[in-house]
Amino acid sequence: MKRNDENHRPKMSSSVNLRTIYAFAREMYPKRVTTNIQYGTAGFRTRADKLEYVMYRMGLLATLRSRLKNGQTIGVMITASHNPEPDNGVKLVDPKGEMLERSWEQLATDLANVSDMDLQGEVEKIIQTHNIDMGSASSVFVGMDNRYHSPGLLKAVSDGVVALKGNVKSFGIVTTPMLHYMVVCANTNGDYGTPTEEGYYQKLITAFRALRGSNVERGSYKNKLLFDGSNGVGARKMIQFLKRMNGELNVDVYNQGEGKINENCGADYVKINQTVPIGTPATEPYTRCCSIDGDADRIVYFFTDENNQFYLLDGDRIATLYAGYLMDLVTKCGIDLKLGIVQTAYANGGSTDYIEKELKVPVACVPTGVKHLHHKALEYDIGVYFEANGHGTIVFSDNAKQSIRAVADNSELNEEQVEAAKKLLSTIEVVNETVGDAISDMFLVEIILQSNGWNVKEWYKTYVDLPNVQKKINVTDRNVITTTDAERKVVTPEQLQDGIDELVAKYPRGRSFVRPSGTEDIVRVYAEAASKEDVDHLAGEVSQLVYRLAGGIGPEPQLVNNTANGLAN
Repeated sequence: MKRNDENHRPKMSSSVNLRTIYAFAREMYPKRVTTNIQYGTAGFRTRADKLEYVMYRMGLLATLRSRLKNGQTIGVMITASHNPEPDNGVKLVDPKGEMLERSWEQLATDLANVSDMDLQGEVEKIIQTHNIDMGSASSVFVGMDNRYHSPGLLKAVSDGVVALKGNVKSFGIVTTPMLHYMVVCANTNGDYGTPTEEGYYQKLITAFRALRGSNVERGSYKNKLLFDGSNGVGARKMIQFLKRMNGELNVDVYNQGEGKINENCGADYVKINQTVPIGTPATEPYTRCCSIDGDADRIVYFFTDENNQFYLLDGDRIATLYAGYLMDLVTKCGIDLKLGIVQTAYANGGSTDYIEKELKVPVACVPTGVKHLHHKALEYDIGVYFEANGHGTIVFSDNAKQSIRAVADNSELNEEQVEAAKKLLSTIEVVNETVGDAISDMFLVEIILQSNGWNVKEWYKTYVDLPNVQKKINVTDRNVITTTDAERKVVTPEQLQDGIDELVAKYPRGRSFVRPSGTEDIVRVYAEAASKEDVDHLAGEVSQLVYRLAGGIGPEPQLVNNTANGLAN
């Protein structure tokens, strides 16, 4: 490969022979797939039998990334999250627990798509462009979900690391948030916590106990929760938590792994289908239930009433619950901190109205994808971000942490101020700031509901959701749809946005937007309106419009009618 001059030649170690990359790839992980794959908001995700070569190459990339970052630990998580069991995927975790830097997403895409013959040259190009010292230290943490094909894919990642003489540590079966936690712990020399599974359990349990106290039931709050584990790794880890908690949280875990991951269960299923997951035990009306996804980074709550009517408490509800709790504690502390909530276009209009008019908290809207929400949340002292699908968390600035700690340590302040500050410090500990964490989020929901003395009915009645519908339209090429304004407006095809605007204008409180999937050739349609009948008509009409203007395939969507749904006030 051509070099500009000797000064720009990458520093190579004699122990790293790049020729072995091609030889190993050809023999063990050949690229037999002819179609390209793209690193999207959730990394690479497709059928598991098409991923071995990608995993090997991501082991290479993670090692290069670690060396570029002066030996800091990079994470590699093998999971397909809420996708069906035959799928799998991989995403890289940067040193602070954040998603992979955007410029390196393109490097990942390029590296995954080159031929075996060109693989060595592509690696050399990355080394040269970034002047990576191949003799320096590296550290890669690898974790996987509990899909049956994950162990083979984990080995492929590890082999990629070893091919570049990197250091790899496998954590085996862990949730995605656990791997993010491990990475941050390693890169903060333990300041964030101990980088072990037991360290993760103890950090969250200790903070939970500090906030809940010994009085587990209060007001209308009852210590009983049904937990749908989606047949994923989160069910296993929840059981491990419960073994360490001595009944402090009474949780009935179901869908522990007896069925297929995410099949008729899990947060995505509950959110989209607006129904209870398969296997939900018979229980009393208004029993608190929650559902996580396959890798435990999403959570939604739900319940049924005496008529077996279903009610959803999604990411919007969790975000507003968090914001009200945090505002109360910050006010009691007497600290001037900037608090904000970050949503996507999928956030229900009812939640946005409640946040702005009742809580009086600033709301920002960003494109779909946790990396967009996380980045925006960092602009606040306390940033709460959630997608409606239940993926979210809270981030606290250094200024917020220092200000809160100063109040907690100030013996001259009144008892209410100090106590509020101590609660905030424990809240910071129970929150997984690195990424959405279903179990961490669940702990905080339970803490707040117990503190407020609320049952699910009281939580649900804080505001009224606008009826909403989500649909998927299969298309020949999702890239014909482009958007702007945080994905709320269509740019192409040109006639599509005008058509949506005309349809929306027909319905009271109507709103609709469409966006291409980041991983497959489908277009997602979201609609909301003042009544269930209206929103079903609106969603159907927009779906038909997308089908006709964006190259829909298969049967054309049909208009449907549903009965109204709503909890009486």
